[in-house]
Amino acid sequence: MGSDSETEKTAQKEREKKKLLSLAPIAKPLAGKKLCKRTFKLVRRAAENKCLKRGVKEVVKSIRRGNKGICVIAGNISPIDVVTHIPILCEDAKIPYIYVPSKEDLANAGVTKRPTCCVLILTKPTKGELSQEEEQKLKGEYDLVASDISEVANSMF
Repeated sequence: MGSDSETEKTAQKEREKKKLLSLAPIAKPLAGKKLCKRTFKLVRRAAENKCLKRGVKEVVKSIRRGNKGICVIAGNISPIDVVTHIPILCEDAKIPYIYVPSKEDLANAGVTKRPTCCVLILTKPTKGELSQEEEQKLKGEYDLVASDISEVANSMF
């Protein structure tokens, strides 16, 4: 019984190691475990409330139209040229961005089956309105993650 959990832990560590090895060299600022978990939780809540843009095309279109939010980019994209222009767009538009280790985990958090390169978390849905309570919860989590991302980015530069 104890050996099963040990093998599971070893397999989990192997998967984590593979994720870190497949990271692109430009994946900075990279979220740590705690920030990753918070970010994925925020992505899930945003997806449930229809406040999420998925994929490179949608994210770039939203940024160019002037929508504000948090951009979450997967670090294990191959070829990396697909997403190299997104951080530049985010910096020009003053949108905080962060890299996460896995596109599969990002897709799971965004309630999608296909692996996702990047997502843009918006503060309000593009269509319709949220209830006051839902909007407060989303805004609270959003502010917390945004401040953590700015801390990580500031410590890097």
